[in-house]
Amino acid sequence: MLLDFEKLAPRDGYAWMTQTITPRPIAWVSTISPDGKPNLAPFSFFQGVCSNPPSLLFVPTNNRDGGKKDTLRNIEAVPEFVVNLVPFALAEAMNSTSAPLPYGESEFTHAGLAPAPSAKVRPPRVAAAPVSIECTLDRVVNVGSGVGAGNIVIGRVVAMHVAESVLGADGKVDPKKLDLVARLGGDLYMRTGDVFKIERPAGGSALRG
Repeated sequence: MLLDFEKLAPRDGYAWMTQTITPRPIAWVSTISPDGKPNLAPFSFFQGVCSNPPSLLFVPTNNRDGGKKDTLRNIEAVPEFVVNLVPFALAEAMNSTSAPLPYGESEFTHAGLAPAPSAKVRPPRVAAAPVSIECTLDRVVNVGSGVGAGNIVIGRVVAMHVAESVLGADGKVDPKKLDLVARLGGDLYMRTGDVFKIERPAGGSALRG
């Protein structure tokens, strides 16, 4: 099968991309509005950028009316945010925060989630999240326009909260204890507990986890 993306409708292209570019980690992003109201929403176009400077990115696509998502509106006004990671135990709560609430209404309250103060940024983090990554805005790169267009939010990592409960005896994060969920296509998700190891070839990157 050959798919010509220059002829596909954006909605069809999105379906094929999200069904094949998998599994995708989920950035559960908390922000605040200019008047201090918290917002929380999940995004599965999410990845690290580099470690010097420590940076990550996530991509809020435009709404169905072509407008900006609340998360992006908040970050443009208050250029700080927290990326909370999503374990299996919080999957249902994460999903409930994707509901289209009126601007300014708290997804923390809607999902029954407790916020916790961040160390270096103003938006709160999800208290129950095993990892929360505090960021300041580096830049926003707009890709396309209208419905389905992307806004690449690049953040500078300034602090990270890691729960002791997800650490192994060696002091490193144990992926099985972390038990994150990842996005597939449609309503499908997966857990990241099925882990295997492959040693890198000699002479590879010196920056190894």
